[in-house]
Amino acid sequence: MATAITDPARLRQRARSGSWTGATAGACAGYLQANLVILGGREAEGFARLCRANPTPLPLLERTRPGQYTGLRTALRADLRTDAPAYHVHRHGVFEAEVTSVEDLWREDFVAFLLGCSYTAEAALLGAGVRLRHVTEGLVPPMFVTGLACEPAGGFHGPMVVSMRPIERDQLAEAVAVTGEYPLAHGGPVHIGDPAEIGVDDLGIPDWGDPMVPSPTEVAVFWACGVTPQAVIRAAAPELAITHAPGRMFVTDVPAADIRGRTEL
Repeated sequence: MATAITDPARLRQRARSGSWTGATAGACAGYLQANLVILGGREAEGFARLCRANPTPLPLLERTRPGQYTGLRTALRADLRTDAPAYHVHRHGVFEAEVTSVEDLWREDFVAFLLGCSYTAEAALLGAGVRLRHVTEGLVPPMFVTGLACEPAGGFHGPMVVSMRPIERDQLAEAVAVTGEYPLAHGGPVHIGDPAEIGVDDLGIPDWGDPMVPSPTEVAVFWACGVTPQAVIRAAAPELAITHAPGRMFVTDVPAADIRGRTEL
C-alpha cells in the first residue's frame, strides 16, 4: 500500500529511480499532491485561461516558466521530468504511451501546470473519522468522464472528469464539510448519489482507476478530478501533451494544512 512512504522527497526520489510507479493515494499524508499537465508554449496560455475559467476541476497551484522543470515553489529540488511515478504522453489528443520519465521528450518551450488533487484532503477526511475504502484496500479511486462540460476557454474544451468515493451514509455530512475547506483540492463534491444524473452509466466500469461500487450502507460521492485535462486534451487535440498517469500524482513539499480555506497558493 502507498502508506509506506510519508516523506515527499523520498517518494519523489523513488519515482526518479523507477522503484515507485504505483498509486499515491494514502502516501505522504498531510502533503499537497498535484496533477501535472505539460504543454508547448503555443498552447500554454490557452490552458491557463481554461484553468481560470474552471477553478473547481482545474485549481491552479503553480505554472512554470518555459523550459523550467526544477526550482519549483512547491517542491524546490524536484524534477518534473522524472519525479512523478508515471506519465502519459498524448499526441494530437490520442494517448500514445505510459512512461516513467519524460527527459527525452523535454523541450525548451514546455510549460508545466500543477493542479490541485482531491488526494490532498484525504488525510483530513481520515482524521475526521471518514472511512475511505480505496485507502484501506490499496486501490485507485475510480474516475469517470461525465456529461458536465467545462467552460471553454483558450481554445480548450471538453467534459469534466470526476473521482468517486463510496462514503458511509452517516459520514456523508462530515465528508462534504471537510472537503469543502480545500478549494485548491477541488473542494466539496460536485454530485452525490445517482451517477446517471451526471452522465455516468456504470460505476463498475470506470474510465480510469479501480472499480468500486457502494455497499448498501454507502453512497456514491463525486468530486471534480484533476484528470479532467486528459479528457480536454482528447477533445482539443494539441500536438503534444504530457500528463501524470491517473492516480499517480506529483507530490509536493507543501503541507496540506497550508491550503485549507485558500483559493490561491
